[in-house]
Amino acid sequence: MEQETRHTHEIDVLAIIRKLLSEIKFLAVVVAVFAVIGVIVALNKQKSYTANVILAPEMSSGGLGLSETIGDMASTFGIDLGAKSGMDAIYPEIYPDIFSSTDFILTLLDVPVTMLNGEKKTYAAHLMKDDKTPFWSYPMKWVLSLIPKKKLNIQGAKKGRDVFSLSDEDYNNCNRIRGAISCMVDKKTSVITINVTDNDPKVAAIIADTLQNRLQKYIVDYRTKKSRNDFEYYKKLYEESKARYLKAQKTYAGYVDGNQDVVLQSIRSKQDDLENDMQLKFNMMNQMSTQMQAAKAKIQERTPAFTTIQSASIPHRASSTPRALIVLIWMFMGGLLGSLWVLYGRDWWQSRKKRK
Repeated sequence: MEQETRHTHEIDVLAIIRKLLSEIKFLAVVVAVFAVIGVIVALNKQKSYTANVILAPEMSSGGLGLSETIGDMASTFGIDLGAKSGMDAIYPEIYPDIFSSTDFILTLLDVPVTMLNGEKKTYAAHLMKDDKTPFWSYPMKWVLSLIPKKKLNIQGAKKGRDVFSLSDEDYNNCNRIRGAISCMVDKKTSVITINVTDNDPKVAAIIADTLQNRLQKYIVDYRTKKSRNDFEYYKKLYEESKARYLKAQKTYAGYVDGNQDVVLQSIRSKQDDLENDMQLKFNMMNQMSTQMQAAKAKIQERTPAFTTIQSASIPHRASSTPRALIVLIWMFMGGLLGSLWVLYGRDWWQSRKKRK
């Protein structure tokens, strides 16, 4: 009967500690070197600040209200009430997609900003001049610069920014902005949180406030577009009908003034015709005026209200990783790598040299 032997691998913690303590000077040097690297990295890494805006939008009564709720309940029983036919195409859940679209971001490049030191410039100029590149990214940039690229003759950025033909400069700035701004929507409450990160706290607050206003305008323009078109249409009809009425009124008044003492029936019939035509045009003008006022009221009805829970303000504390923590992380990495070298790496290297 063969006996199975079980080999148990036990870790001798005391032996590991003694081995590490015997190399304490070497580990101290490694930690010190990594601490210096951590200091260099921390000093070359720009601080970033994040400004927040929190909004609570009004839910659309056109399709996101009671009728939709009843429609959802009915659909569970296989009944289609068509309640969602009036639902808005733009609802809170797709606001982040609006923020990431180039059409929306491109309008931010020319926003005037004021830095904390009082310097004024456009947001695009701030991104290009004040965003410092860390030293560790230069080698990668140099390597990429050696790769030949096909130059595209794209014009239009200087004459007026066009989404269809972006220059390299605008394209890079749009990507920077896309990484600096974010929009989060709580699916349960539909509360919107807008975050803007920048190396200047005042610029972050200005852009956050701008995004809040731009988003509100974007949604208001969408929600009221049809009502505004209807208003402009009825306004045009009203002005045309008013001009026709004033012309008919002038014709009638001139005819009556020129035939005051005439008693011929033909003259009176012509006068009645002109009066009837004037009255018809007056009624048409009143009808167009009523339609125009109704369309104007519809604009106000369709305009959503946004409740600002938290306005944009200049952040006082950096949102980036603290520099002291960066140094500690590098020191920890140095201690860890030094310990692995003392415990395993050195023996492995020496055994490999002996094999050669």
